[in-house]
Amino acid sequence: MTKYKKVVYLDADTIVVKSIEDLFKCGKFCANLKHSERLNSGVMVIEPSEEVFKDMMSKVTTLPSYTGGDQGFLNSYYVGFANARVYEPNQPSDVLNSRKVPEMERLSTLYNADVGLYMLANKWMVDEKELRVIHYTLGPLKPWDWWTSWLLKPVDVWQNVRVRLQESLPGTGGGKNPRDELLVKFLFLFPLLLIVFCYYRSFLKTRSLWDHVRQLYYKVRARGVLPYSSVPSSTIVSPQQPKVPAFLGGISVCVCFAAVLVSLGLSLVIIPRQVMPWTGLLLMYEWTFTLFFLLFGSYLHLIYQWGKAVANRAGQFQAHPASLDHESGKGHQPQQSCCDIAACYYGLGMASLAILAPALPSIFGITALFLRYF
Repeated sequence: MTKYKKVVYLDADTIVVKSIEDLFKCGKFCANLKHSERLNSGVMVIEPSEEVFKDMMSKVTTLPSYTGGDQGFLNSYYVGFANARVYEPNQPSDVLNSRKVPEMERLSTLYNADVGLYMLANKWMVDEKELRVIHYTLGPLKPWDWWTSWLLKPVDVWQNVRVRLQESLPGTGGGKNPRDELLVKFLFLFPLLLIVFCYYRSFLKTRSLWDHVRQLYYKVRARGVLPYSSVPSSTIVSPQQPKVPAFLGGISVCVCFAAVLVSLGLSLVIIPRQVMPWTGLLLMYEWTFTLFFLLFGSYLHLIYQWGKAVANRAGQFQAHPASLDHESGKGHQPQQSCCDIAACYYGLGMASLAILAPALPSIFGITALFLRYF
């Protein structure tokens, strides 16, 4: 690239928010010094030189690289970069043109604003309006991943530019991606259809649709007082039935938390990474709840089948026929709906908590990992 006088190199995880033309007036090699005494190769100004290139190639196998890549090698090659003077683009043009071109110059934070430092300090170290280049340096939190927008405020800048771009590449033009649109529609509809199917199946398994309609009619007519219906004697609890094992509660809690973690992990894997933030969040909630209900529901069904098998083996009804005759006389019992109401309130409460918990940082204006009180 020796046909160019100056080359400005930008990492793929950077975004230019203001003109950087003044970088072409920088020295032969310019980069930003981060919070350590090592340069960051995300934004560099280079004066192409065949001599320097050959010298680098001759030393690439001998100089150490703390990263194993280009950044570590450049830190070893440009010895003394930490002592280089800071590039001052606001100097008069005659001063910049008359000076001897320095071998190395340090770029200020304006040209390589690290979002990692923003996250720790909850603000930029310089005036945000003067920023030229934002660098998304955090490894798993890149701006094109939908979940990053909910964790880092500076990602809004990247998303705003993405929406304004014309539709020329996947993910541009309002964030549309033809390869993911069909998958997103499937991921949105499939859990809803699955829940409707499972609920409808269990709805008709207990009794017919007409019985449910009649039950609802009586409930509305009696204003909450349910009619009497036949209760099988097998559903009546007997004091001589086997007790629930003491360890079952602890196991259920562990299985519940494991189901939550597995549901979150599978949801992150299933959802395309480059969808829009709101699309990703809605799909995340939908699939997390769906997978949790399937996993933990399967566990509860397994426990139910196990308990039923234990009760059948115990043969408590055959061993106590008198008790069976006594209980069978209670042919009609009022159906209680308190359990259904409690379960409904519990489900609504947990759903509200699941929505409120991730929204707390936004509600309280927290955009940093560690808050500063001074």
